[in-house]
Amino acid sequence: MSALLLNAPQREAIRYLDGPCLVLAGAGSGKTRVITQKIAYLVGECGFNPANIAAITFTNKAAREMQERLSKLMGGRAAKGLTVCTFHALGVRIVRQEAVHLGLKPQFSILDASDATQIITEVSGNTDKVLAKSLQWQISSWKNALIEPAEAAKLAHDELTNAAALLYAEYDKTLRAYHAVDFDDLIRLPVRLFEEHPEVRERWQNRLRYLLVDEYQDTNRAQYKLLRLLSGVRGAFTAVGDDDQAIYAWRGADVENLRQLPTDYPSLKVIKLEQNYRSTTRILHAANTVIANNEKLFDKKLWSEHGAGDPVTVMACQTPEHEAEAVVMRLNAHKFEHRTHFKDYAILYRGNHQARLFEQQLRNHKIPYAISGGRSFFENAEIKDLCAYLRLLANEDDDLAFIRALTVPRRGVGPATIEALGRYAALRHVSLFTAVFEEGVTQHVQPRQLESLRDFGHFINRMAHRAPREPAGPVLNDLLKAINYEAWLYESCDPREAETKWGNVGDFSSWLGRKGEEDGKTLLDMIQTITLITMLDKEEAELDEVQLATLHASKGLEFKHVFLVGVEEGLLPHQSSIDEDKIEEERRLMYVGITRAQRTLTISYCERRKSGRDVRTCDPSRFIDEMGEEGVRRNDRKSTAPLGKEDAKARIANLRALLGKGPGG
Repeated sequence: MSALLLNAPQREAIRYLDGPCLVLAGAGSGKTRVITQKIAYLVGECGFNPANIAAITFTNKAAREMQERLSKLMGGRAAKGLTVCTFHALGVRIVRQEAVHLGLKPQFSILDASDATQIITEVSGNTDKVLAKSLQWQISSWKNALIEPAEAAKLAHDELTNAAALLYAEYDKTLRAYHAVDFDDLIRLPVRLFEEHPEVRERWQNRLRYLLVDEYQDTNRAQYKLLRLLSGVRGAFTAVGDDDQAIYAWRGADVENLRQLPTDYPSLKVIKLEQNYRSTTRILHAANTVIANNEKLFDKKLWSEHGAGDPVTVMACQTPEHEAEAVVMRLNAHKFEHRTHFKDYAILYRGNHQARLFEQQLRNHKIPYAISGGRSFFENAEIKDLCAYLRLLANEDDDLAFIRALTVPRRGVGPATIEALGRYAALRHVSLFTAVFEEGVTQHVQPRQLESLRDFGHFINRMAHRAPREPAGPVLNDLLKAINYEAWLYESCDPREAETKWGNVGDFSSWLGRKGEEDGKTLLDMIQTITLITMLDKEEAELDEVQLATLHASKGLEFKHVFLVGVEEGLLPHQSSIDEDKIEEERRLMYVGITRAQRTLTISYCERRKSGRDVRTCDPSRFIDEMGEEGVRRNDRKSTAPLGKEDAKARIANLRALLGKGPGG
């Protein structure tokens, strides 16, 4: 896009290079355009080497979109050496290259939350899965806040935090023994590295001379510290964010980081982007009026040149079933009347459990739909099985991966043998894989079982020899054939389930092969980054489907027509936020929901909801009143305006029908 089409604040944000810069970018105000244009400006006009620039995003999807835009904007030059990735992907790069300073080998394993929970279960000796998850969440929160085990012990204040503090150091020790890190370590370890090794910090500061951070309001304490350490005293960065869209406090995001910036960088330049290119004036008025009820870090007001547009409509429904039916009927009628596409519509809700009734109605009307923010592809057991093999090829010290790969498919090695091997490995302070080939193990494991273990070890070694030398696709396909995974699936699952699982395996291996070919990478190159990809990046054409999404998952998306459902007290705002007096974040969620809409916005709530066996009366959310009256059509309460002749006739006909009387009754 040419500089002529940029507005004045956008141009200022792009050209400002005299120090740290905070761009307060309201919803739909063109923040990605500012980041990509600024990169083009740095390279094209200021002579920066692309290799010295890093753009840091929060999701792989955002990183991909940014790279695509940069390629269009700058041609092939953009890709050469430029870093566009998530915080965690940057962390992987730093930890891998500086592994020696952290006591890790470069091919360390990255464990996801369920692996971390499994280690906590083993370390604590408690099989309660819910408790293990809570403990893992607590340790994760501490790591995100850069709180180390000794400090955590002092902060512990109840049964759960005391138990977590006791486990924290042991959990960390186990990770190091496996030469593994969890997601939180990917930020925490680079911070520690830069604090303890000034020469390493300077090397990275010289390598990344300009930083651009997207969605800055979503950073946690550790990410902010990493940004400060990387940008150094010069503060050569542009942070782009919106305090009104800070909706991830529950995930450790700290809106205080926005408040802290002017203090830490007194020369900070703040530029506001207030022109919205997405929504009509009435939708923006509703959003501005709601968010004005929050205490503001920085004042800003969105405006648009898209005209007034349709009123924001509020409708009351008797029950959740009635709401789902009314929304889908309305959507269908609107599509028919305006000749739109299904993909122009989104149904947004506070919690995943609300989706079921809408799915039912969409299926009844044969309307295609897709759900965003659902289960990750990598949570499927069959993908975790494959990833265990891949992790083991890269890092033989990864005991979790060793046990999973050894037992899926089963190889005649039972729990007793694994336990005996584990005891011997612990005695020798070596990994399970190393223990298999030691002479002393013959005293602990039966000859027949040991033969199976060593066969498995030799197979892994053969594959590990090929992994860094050959293309990813063929190695993975040979591995799948060798372990006979397809046959094992059909033996252990019913045919339909096996077919789905094998289909997922096929998708995964062809994606990995294709990605390896495109990027010229071997299987070993790709193994670490696989764990960082939260969804399989299927390069599908955009399908014509209604989008169903939670408000959290909808952030960053936009739709022509939005139905925001279940907007009632106890749901939005959520009851736990009401109880804990945390309404401000819920109000920001409402703001995010409203600002997803480009042309029309329909808000609905239920008057009654089932709660166990009881039926409770629901109140419309306070946020509906907070939108004000201007540009809002409320179909949920009696209007004081006189009825038109047609409306009066319809009202009388409805009353007669309700009373069961015909016209002459």
